[in-house]
Amino acid sequence: MARRTIGIVLNGVTGRMGYRQHLVRSLLALREQGGLPLADGDRLYPELVLVGRSEAKLREIADRHGLTDWTTDLAAALARPDVDIYFDAQVTAQREKALRLAIDAGKHVYTEKPTAEDLAGAVDLARLADTAGIKHGVVQDKLFLPGMLKLKRLVDGGFFGRILSIRGEFGYWVFEGDWQTAQRPSWNYRSQDGGGIVVDMFPHWHYVLEQIFGEVKAVTARIATHLPARWDESGTAYDATADDAAYGIFELAGGVIAQINSSWAVRVYRDELVEFQVDGTEGSAVAGLRNCRIQHRAATPKPVWNPDLPATEDFRSQWQVVPDNAEFDNGFKAQWELFLRHVVEDTPYTWDLWAGARGVQLAELGLRSAREGRRVEIPELS
Repeated sequence: MARRTIGIVLNGVTGRMGYRQHLVRSLLALREQGGLPLADGDRLYPELVLVGRSEAKLREIADRHGLTDWTTDLAAALARPDVDIYFDAQVTAQREKALRLAIDAGKHVYTEKPTAEDLAGAVDLARLADTAGIKHGVVQDKLFLPGMLKLKRLVDGGFFGRILSIRGEFGYWVFEGDWQTAQRPSWNYRSQDGGGIVVDMFPHWHYVLEQIFGEVKAVTARIATHLPARWDESGTAYDATADDAAYGIFELAGGVIAQINSSWAVRVYRDELVEFQVDGTEGSAVAGLRNCRIQHRAATPKPVWNPDLPATEDFRSQWQVVPDNAEFDNGFKAQWELFLRHVVEDTPYTWDLWAGARGVQLAELGLRSAREGRRVEIPELS
């Protein structure tokens, strides 16, 4: 058994997602376990180059984790022959340009979503990557979470019979930033900086729906900016110009209807921050990020509508918990492992820049639907 190294440039590690999920819980976790086991018995060990705009923040993160390789010069990092992969977790407005530089440098690319600010840019990136002959992937983390894996298991096992509908609820109250600090960066609420819940969340809903249930054929959406005033990281008031809530209806292949509400202006009264209810002819399920509960046709009770009497049934107790039946690793780490194997061993990998482009397409057409007040069909990308 030999130790093989692979050089990875990580751009955007000073941000919440890039630091917590991709650096600490994915790549550093892989290093701590001695590397990624490969099919030939070798172990693949990530050698990391941290990239960002702030020298002070990069130095502090590197010192905290015993890392020594960091720079604010992306071009210099991409020019290094010992670098194989470029990863991007920057703000959306900076992503496309950096990905183009990495593709031009001949590096394999792996990136957060959305991959670009518009569909034209996202498609162009996918074409450039294909032409360059590099491997490319897009983070689609929710597919690898325990609740979604259990839901996929139910679909693949035929539990639902014919699926009729999907109802999704996502969101939480993001504080305005005046009397309590906001949990998300202020740029998320400025459309001029690439913010908005549609461009953030519709790409997620696209891959969840497409990969688990079927192709998304049409979208009808309404959006809102429920909180027009917010306060930034320095305590300065600003106008929130981006949408902070979206209400979408997605038509899937086979006649399945999905309704998903997304909001940063909603208080949580459910078990998890996102939940999907799936109803089919043979059974139903409610899945969150970790848990999943089911009710089969044969065990479905017969509720009777009677508003004159108080409800006495404990409806939640009538559902059965789906067992784990496996140990689930961090979803971001699980996808990193698949992408690394794709690069090194050429294993199959479907979550590429084309998948990312389809997510951007859904967001763009969702915004058009809201703007024009109509249903919009989704053409196939060529």
